[in-house]
Amino acid sequence: MINVTKTYLPDKEKYKKYIDEIYAAGKITNNGFLVQKLEKKLAEYLGVKNIVLVANGTVALEIAYRTLGLKGFAVTTPFSFVATTSSLVTNGLLPIFADIDPETLNIDPEKIEEKITPNTSVIVGTHVFGNPCAVDKIDAIAKKYDLKVIYDGAHSFGVRHKDKSIAEYGDIMTLSFHATKLFHTIEGGALVINDDALVEKARYLINFGIKNQEEIPELGTNAKMNEFEAAMGLCVLDDIAEINAKRKELFDRYKQALESAVTFQKVHPQTIKNYSYCPVLFQNETQLLRVQSGLNKHNIFPRRYFYPSLDTLSYIEPKQYMPIGRDISKRILCLPIYAELSFEEQSSIIDIVKAHL
Repeated sequence: MINVTKTYLPDKEKYKKYIDEIYAAGKITNNGFLVQKLEKKLAEYLGVKNIVLVANGTVALEIAYRTLGLKGFAVTTPFSFVATTSSLVTNGLLPIFADIDPETLNIDPEKIEEKITPNTSVIVGTHVFGNPCAVDKIDAIAKKYDLKVIYDGAHSFGVRHKDKSIAEYGDIMTLSFHATKLFHTIEGGALVINDDALVEKARYLINFGIKNQEEIPELGTNAKMNEFEAAMGLCVLDDIAEINAKRKELFDRYKQALESAVTFQKVHPQTIKNYSYCPVLFQNETQLLRVQSGLNKHNIFPRRYFYPSLDTLSYIEPKQYMPIGRDISKRILCLPIYAELSFEEQSSIIDIVKAHL
């Protein structure tokens, strides 16, 4: 069976050495020494000042909203993983969608401004498949209306844009370190916070709101990463260059073989990608379903990322209609891409796709 991705498992003996350290220390959670070590290594690798590790990427978004004290409306994208929207709803923010650019697949900055009202407090964009949003235009809009900017960077680990880390854009960028991601900690996530003054607040919000033994200044939650997850992250980080290199090879082979038959996402020329996904757009949903069925018959399972368009979710009020987001969501398929995928397996995937177009 070939799935859209496969969890990268590092050398078992290396992981066991970290486990031995955890047993020796006797501390498995509550900001342990491996969590602290991973935070420092990730900050250095990503080129950022402040990174706060958490239990998963969804709670990272929730902590971002709480850290910035957001209320009211959030202008956001209809084309993302459901957590981008559901985390807004569960934190009392109303998602107001701005449609996407059909080529970059990111929120269209030209459609953001018309959605802003006096009740809007934040713009929440997603760097879809690691492709940077129009960060300069969004920043200008945010400054004009005194809004905060949060980026869902679940797919953006290690991406660089205009000679700096993509995580440096916006007030906060969140990351997901789920097992299916390019870099993972089994479960996990992080917040990259550009305002030094907000880092302490985020740290006590992930620990039930406890600031110290005598103060609980705000409503918090339990969002801490544990030591076993941090150990996995330290192991995977050691291998990230090799993982990236293999994924780039696979992506380039897909593009060379299929770019005349399907459409690939448009990426800004000043971006260094991470090749975490290989999304392709078909002419219509009928063609997509035909290709998907052909692959499934050979035990190959691509994924319809992202489907359905988030403006169709039953719990969204008021009802909204995003024609481009809905169209793209019906025509896009992510092809299998992971470090252990062989070129022979990939060639079979390519042949099946071509045969069913």
